[in-house]
Amino acid sequence: MSATLTHDQVTIAPLVLLSILDHYDRTNTPENKRCLGVILGDATSSTIKVTNSFALPFEEDEKNPDVWFLDHNYIENMNEMCKKINAKEKLIGWYHSGPKLRASDLKINELFKKYVQGNEPLLLIVDVKQQGVGLPTDAYVAVEQVKDDGTSTERTFLHLPCEIKAEEAEEIGVEHLLRDVRDQAAGGLSIRLTNQLKSLKGLQRKLSDIVNYLNKVIEHELPVNHTILGKLQDVFNLLPNLGVPDDDEMTEGTSDLIDTSNNLQKALTVKTNDELMVIYISNLVRAIIAFDDLIENKIQNKKLQEKFAKEEDEKKTAADEEKIAEAETDSAAKKSA
Repeated sequence: MSATLTHDQVTIAPLVLLSILDHYDRTNTPENKRCLGVILGDATSSTIKVTNSFALPFEEDEKNPDVWFLDHNYIENMNEMCKKINAKEKLIGWYHSGPKLRASDLKINELFKKYVQGNEPLLLIVDVKQQGVGLPTDAYVAVEQVKDDGTSTERTFLHLPCEIKAEEAEEIGVEHLLRDVRDQAAGGLSIRLTNQLKSLKGLQRKLSDIVNYLNKVIEHELPVNHTILGKLQDVFNLLPNLGVPDDDEMTEGTSDLIDTSNNLQKALTVKTNDELMVIYISNLVRAIIAFDDLIENKIQNKKLQEKFAKEEDEKKTAADEEKIAEAETDSAAKKSA
């Protein structure tokens, strides 16, 4: 499968997440249903910026995914009103509360193509009842899937990485909200440890997803995607060598665990030394440049001092000559008298 995307990242403002959560709570959406709306922002660069949203009246049949209702007139009227408030925010796609993709998403996405100018609509899925760690958002763009076996193409969703990014005013508002959410009795160390634990849980979940994907590829449940495998290989190349210990490090009477630990220590030391070497060379180059600037400054100061001294000598010589001329003039005048 091969597909090209004009965008490589999606940034989402916190206001959008708050609006979607408010939409879900305000409409009392049942467990097995979802809410749907429109997202606004800027999609002219390689990074799609989602800055605003508004809700839509939406209904769908639970038994038949092909039966759903969306008010077109409401979309057009709300879009015109949003243009009057902020003309820079364009309609770039739609959102729903998921938490996963649905069977009717491709058809709904095709409907939004007529409202998006020159780009594919962006689908933003927000998990309003997030149970695990990590970001509650997933972004997708529909592309034509070209199969390796040469069969006919079909439309499918490709995932885009998401990032929560706020403006300065929004950051202040988010900080005020977090002050009320955080436990005031908890200390700074407790908060840091909690954040570290959440990060480790998120990393563990991501690694589990990678293992499950690779197992499904091995068991031929999923097709081989060379793009994903290339990304995984890039990740593995960044890791230190954690393989079998070297033969020269194997000694009698030592366990494999100790040898593996020594090999890990060696690998981490090598990687750290490589990074420190770059820092050392950078500091060395910076010191040499600083010495060169110092020498140039000394040379320029010496030239200026010599110039000022020469000018002072010339002024002094001119003053002496003037005094001698005045003295000769006075003596000549006295003789004539």
